[in-house]
Amino acid sequence: MQLSNRKRWAWATALLLATMLVATGAQAQRVEGDRAVAQGLYAAEVPVNSQNESERNAGFSRALAEVLAKLSGDRGAAARPGVGRELRRAKDYVDGYDYRQDEGVSASGAPSFTTKLVVRFREDDVDGLASALGLPVWPAPRPKPVLWLAIDDGSGPRLVALAQNNVARSVLQRAKARGYSLGLPSGSAAEQAAVGAIWRGDTAAIARLSSRYSPPMQLVGKLYRSNGGWTADWIFVDHGRVLSKWSGSEGDARRAMATGADGAADALTKRYAKHSPAGAAGKYRVTFTGIDDGADYVRLSALLQGMSVVRGMTPLRATPEGLEVDLDLLTGLPGFRRMVDDKVLMEVGASDESMPGEVVAPVVFRLL
Repeated sequence: MQLSNRKRWAWATALLLATMLVATGAQAQRVEGDRAVAQGLYAAEVPVNSQNESERNAGFSRALAEVLAKLSGDRGAAARPGVGRELRRAKDYVDGYDYRQDEGVSASGAPSFTTKLVVRFREDDVDGLASALGLPVWPAPRPKPVLWLAIDDGSGPRLVALAQNNVARSVLQRAKARGYSLGLPSGSAAEQAAVGAIWRGDTAAIARLSSRYSPPMQLVGKLYRSNGGWTADWIFVDHGRVLSKWSGSEGDARRAMATGADGAADALTKRYAKHSPAGAAGKYRVTFTGIDDGADYVRLSALLQGMSVVRGMTPLRATPEGLEVDLDLLTGLPGFRRMVDDKVLMEVGASDESMPGEVVAPVVFRLL
C-alpha cells in the first residue's frame, strides 16, 4: 500500500521524535511552562556555564556533593575519605537531569541570566555509597522546626511571621539546602507581642508560645546591625532543651540570617544522624580466584584501584587456590562488599568477620 506524502511526513516526524526521546532518555521531558526544580534529598541544582558535556559532568559532581551533604547532614561530606573519587564519577549515579534558566538583575541594573543544572540521583545507589563509605545518614522524615526570628534594623525589633516569608528567604532556602525545612509562626497578636522574649533569649516563653506547632522544636534568633554589618544570635531548642547556641556576623543581612539554618542543621544531625554499619579501617586478608594470566591480574588491579574503599593492595603469594593479598580498606570488609560489582567479582567463600591485621581463613572472591 502506498502512503500519501502527508502520511509519510507524519510517520517520519513521529520516528524522529521517538529517536530523540530515546537518545535523551536521561534528560527529563517537560511540557512548556513547567519549571525544573530539585525536590527531595536525592536531587540538587547547581549553576553551570554551559550545557556541554564537560560542564555537565562537573555539575554532576557538585550536585552529588550537595546530596551527600543533605543525606548525611555533614557540610564537609565531600571532604571525607573516599568521597572525592566517587564525586569524579558522579554521572554513574544520575537518574535524570534537566536545565533551568533563572533571570535576575545585575549590580548595574541590567538583566542577568543563570543556567541551573537540576540533577536527580538514584536513591538506592546513593544510599549504598553512603553506607560503603561509612557516612552518617540523617533519617527521614525530618522535623520542621519553627523559626522565631526578630529583626532590628534600627527602628526596634519586629517578628518575622508567615506573611513576611520573603524577608526570611535566605534562611529558609539554606535550610532546604541542608535537607530540612523551617516553618514560620502565623503572626498572631500574642506572637507579635513575644518579640521581647525572642530578644532576651527567653526560650521557655517561646516554647510555651510555640506549643500549638509541631514538632516542639524552635530556632530562636535575633538579627541586628553590628560594626557596619549584621550579627545574628541563635538558640536551637528541642523539646524544651537547648541543644546549641551560636552567632554569625556578615556584611550582608541575608548571609547573617542563613547562619541560623546551618547551626540548626548541625545540632539536629549531631543528635539524630545514624552512622552506617561500616567496618573498621585497616588491612584485611583476601584471596582472589579466577586469575589465570597477566591480563586477569591487570584487570583485577584496575578494578580494585577504582574502588573508593580500597586504599591499597599488597600481593602476598600465588597458590593453586588463588592470589592472596592484603587489602587496605577504608571501611573494612562490609564497605568493600557493598561496593563490589557482583557481575565482575563474586564472593565464593567467607570467614568470620575479623579485626584489621588478624590472619584468619581469608575471604574469597572469584574474578568473573
